Formats: sequence, C-alpha cells, structure tokens
Amino acid sequence: MPENVKPYKDSTLGKKEQVTQMFDAISENYDNLNRVISFGIDVKWRKKVVAIVGKSQPKKILDIATGTGDLAIMLSQLHPDKIIGLDISEGMLSVGKEKIAKAGLSEMIEMIIGDSENMPFEDASFDAITVSFGVRNFANLDKGLQEIKRLLKPGGTFVVLETSVPTKFPFKQGYHFYTSFILPVIGKLFSKDNVAYSYLSESANSFPFGKKFNNILLKNGFSTATDKPVTFGVASIYTATK
Repeated sequence: MPENVKPYKDSTLGKKEQVTQMFDAISENYDNLNRVISFGIDVKWRKKVVAIVGKSQPKKILDIATGTGDLAIMLSQLHPDKIIGLDISEGMLSVGKEKIAKAGLSEMIEMIIGDSENMPFEDASFDAITVSFGVRNFANLDKGLQEIKRLLKPGGTFVVLETSVPTKFPFKQGYHFYTSFILPVIGKLFSKDNVAYSYLSESANSFPFGKKFNNILLKNGFSTATDKPVTFGVASIYTATK
C-alpha cells in the first residue's frame, strides 16, 4: 500500500502534512510541468473521465484532489448545477481559482480546502465523484474511499484516473526507466522542490493498480468496480458505483 511512501523521508511530519507541503511548493509550475511530463496525453485521459461521468447526467459533482482544477473545468462541459473542487493544498487551489475565474466558471465551480478523509458534506450529497491522480496521495486509502462512498448517492458514479504500471514488454521497461530516471530530472529542472517528482514517481510505482485496486474498491463497499488501462497501461481509469 502507498501509505508508507512519503515525499520527505527525513521529515517527522505525517504523509498528509508532507503532501500538503509538497503541492504548495510546486503549485505555480505544476500545470506546465505536467504537460511536459505526460507529453500532453493527460488531457486526453481527463476527456475520457468526463465522458464516463457524463453518461449519468449528474447535477452535482465533487472533484477530490482537484489541484489546479483541470478536471473540474473540463467537467463543466456537462453543465451540472454545481461542481465542488476539494484539495488539501491552498497553493494549488489558488492557481485553480484564477483559472476558473478566467474561464467565467466561478458560479458553477466552487474550490474549497479540505481533507479527503473527513469532508464537510452530508451523506449522499453527490451524483458523481472524481479523483484524478490523487488517490495515491491519500494518507489512509481505505478511510478516504469509505468517505467517498458516504458522500455518493445510491447509484452514483465514482471515477478515478490514476497512474498504473505497464505489464507488457517493452512498455514496462520503458516506463520504469522514464519514471525512475527521466521524470525526477525534469522535476528538478523545473521545480523548486527537488524531491517532489521523485516522490510522485515512487508513489506511482508502488500504488496497487488494475484488479488490485478494483478489489480495494469492492472491499470498501462499492457495488461494482472496473478498470480500463490507457496509453499502454501507464494510467488507468476506474469506474465504481454505490
């Protein structure tokens, strides 16, 4: 489980506090660096998430670990009544709020600071809940997933976009080389936080993916769980229902 992987190995802070510190530090460069690291393919992945969420025509959507709001902004294309973006990092939210205001979406999208393990909403509040590249940063994965299930309406859709590890040659070998050697170097060149992208690659490599994550979703009370690898398996989209 990824709970033991932390950004700052010499720090006495818990994972939650370290993740907050890390994302605050890299928030200003996060969007541009993400485009470089993923070669822009992450935009296509988010479009797939939006398409899945749109099938149920949700009126109220929660985007957890919303970061700078990329997915929340894309979800606005579904014309829901309300989208709430929640994140633990004030720095990331500040960047996101500026993007949302520029897009004229401030009335539809509300960005709030919050902890995924203890969210300030009533039971069964949302038709759909999304997390893109955030579940591996949960300090307690089971607790976070149980909280998500609590907030989801019966029959609601939960969609997760997360990194995974290719299993076939030569993509498996290429992925390990890229995440272990190239990604941390790019992170150090563009980010003032030298360890951030080493953590992101390490946490990606250690996160349970595919059927393992499906089983974790089912164990935490979701009625269905399926996974769809994208781009040779470097990421996966998980769909679960309550």
